[in-house]
Amino acid sequence: MTAGLHAASSRFKSIAAVEWDRSAAASYEATFGQGIVQALPIQDWLRSGDVPTHVDVIVGGPPCQGFSTLGKREVEDERNSLWEQYGHAILATKPKYFVVENVAAFAKSPQFEQFQAAVTNGFLKDYDFQHRIFNAADFGAPQARKRAVLIGHHRDLEFPGFPELTHFGNHINVAEAFAGIPHEVNGVELPQGRKYEFDGHTFEGSFTADELHLGRNYSSLSRARFKEIPPGGNRKNLPPHLLAPCWVNHNSGSGDVMGRLRLDKPSVTIRTEFFKPEKGRYLHPTANRAITHYEAATLQGFPPSHRFVGSKTAIARQIGNAVPIPLGAAIGRSLAKAL
Repeated sequence: MTAGLHAASSRFKSIAAVEWDRSAAASYEATFGQGIVQALPIQDWLRSGDVPTHVDVIVGGPPCQGFSTLGKREVEDERNSLWEQYGHAILATKPKYFVVENVAAFAKSPQFEQFQAAVTNGFLKDYDFQHRIFNAADFGAPQARKRAVLIGHHRDLEFPGFPELTHFGNHINVAEAFAGIPHEVNGVELPQGRKYEFDGHTFEGSFTADELHLGRNYSSLSRARFKEIPPGGNRKNLPPHLLAPCWVNHNSGSGDVMGRLRLDKPSVTIRTEFFKPEKGRYLHPTANRAITHYEAATLQGFPPSHRFVGSKTAIARQIGNAVPIPLGAAIGRSLAKAL
């Protein structure tokens, strides 16, 4: 979201951020500058006394695992309550506007209802918000990713408006996004010899996205399966001798497992384990491998200036958890106009 706002207008300047995941926080610092981000739980940040006041905008995405359709949706998941900590961040920073991004299921969750109650007659009564479900592909991301977006404002100000759909009916497809990216990967391991010091810890990095065009060491069975899957195909195209035991008598369920991305459409939603073909439609459209970190970052819209810090798994988590930059930029343009 920060990258999107910066892409929208040079008027936006990041002055504070909080991120529990140290690798993600290190990437934030490497990209947006030192002295901005703190690697803390948001509760500790709010208690620290180091929270800026009277800012123009705050943006965030409370964790969604407690109500995501991909998760267990446990009612007592402690992460479900982090929307309330975000609310306290609104109280502390006193912004003119705020943005919350989350999975589409958030709009039908008890937490969403609690958020609404907080602005109706609760501790956030000085604010109001409107929400919509947006598809990132409608804003120029080469990825079909539906998300709930809440845009809030102080009651002394008008609602700033929702972002304009720029690519509705004219989506960017995978072929366009991957144009110029070689089929052959640049190896398996991260570039060696780089270390990034952050918050008393040493991480690998930093790296640009194009340095992350890295594959994996696949087994001979995996390679044989990949070769059998045609363009647009999936596990259902495999001959019996290449089926995993759990697939033999199980033809229902997701057809995206071990599926190839389609060249003529936006990609499916990029999740944190996009490098595992068994997790979804994450095979390259034509090459016999999963998409690389570089390709996943491209589908999320990361600019060449973005820096990534951490292990391959940590960076994949950052890419998969990100707000597509074109969606963030569209929101940023609406806010910049209102400001």
